[in-house]
Amino acid sequence: MSRMLLLVPTYNESASIELLISRIKSIRREVGELIDGEVDMLLIDDNSPDGTAEIVRGLGEGWIEILHRSKKGGLGPAYVAGFRYGIAKNYDFIVEMDADLSHQPEELLEMTKPIAEGRSDLAIGTRWMPGGKIVNWPISRQLISRAGTTYARIVLGIKLRDITSGYRVFRSKVLKSIDLENVESKGYGFQIEMALETLRHGFRIEEVPITFVERVDGVSKMNRAIVLEALWKVTIWGLQRLIKRR
Repeated sequence: MSRMLLLVPTYNESASIELLISRIKSIRREVGELIDGEVDMLLIDDNSPDGTAEIVRGLGEGWIEILHRSKKGGLGPAYVAGFRYGIAKNYDFIVEMDADLSHQPEELLEMTKPIAEGRSDLAIGTRWMPGGKIVNWPISRQLISRAGTTYARIVLGIKLRDITSGYRVFRSKVLKSIDLENVESKGYGFQIEMALETLRHGFRIEEVPITFVERVDGVSKMNRAIVLEALWKVTIWGLQRLIKRR
C-alpha cells in the first residue's frame, strides 16, 4: 500500500486554512484510490501568531499532523523540514501545496497521475502551458513570474515552462537522492533549485496544467528580497554550468 504526504507550510494563514482542509478532505479518497493507499497532511507552521496551528489542531483530523517551527524561516527551510519528516515516515509520494488556496486541491488527482502511472518522478503544476490558467493575478506579478521563468530557462538550459511553480508531487526517491543539507534557497528560488537538482540526478519531470488563483485573504509572502535571491541564485548556477561545460 502506498502513502502520500501533503506538505502545507503556513505563516498566518488562519483565514484560509479551514477551507483548504475541507477541500482536501473532499478529494482524499479519490487520490488514495489512485495511489492505492493513504493520503495524509503535514502542516509546517512557523509559529503563526494568528493561531493557524491552533485552528488545525481544533479540527481533530487524525490524518493531519503539525510540525511546529520556532520562527518564520522561509519557504525552502520549511519544505526541507517537511521532506525529512516524510522520508523518515516512509511516505512514497510527497506533495508541495500552498495554504492560501492559490493551488486547487481538486487538481491533485491530475497532478498525481503522471507519478502513479509511472511516467514521471516529479509532476509540476504549470500555469504557462495549454490548459493552464491564472485568476486574479496582477499583470505585474504575471510579468515577474514569466520573466523569471524565461531567464532561468535560458541561463540553466532547462525547458520547463513554469520552473517557479510551487504545486508539485515528488516520488520520495527523488528527495532521498538530493542532498537536502546543501539546498541553499529560502524563497521561491527554492523551487528552481529543486527542479534543477531533480534533473541533475536523472529523474523525469512532467508538467501538468493548473489553475492558479490569487489569494483572497491574508498577505502574500512575496517581496523584493525573495525575487532578488532567486535571480542571484539562478545567475550563480548558470555561471557554474558554463564553467563545467568549458
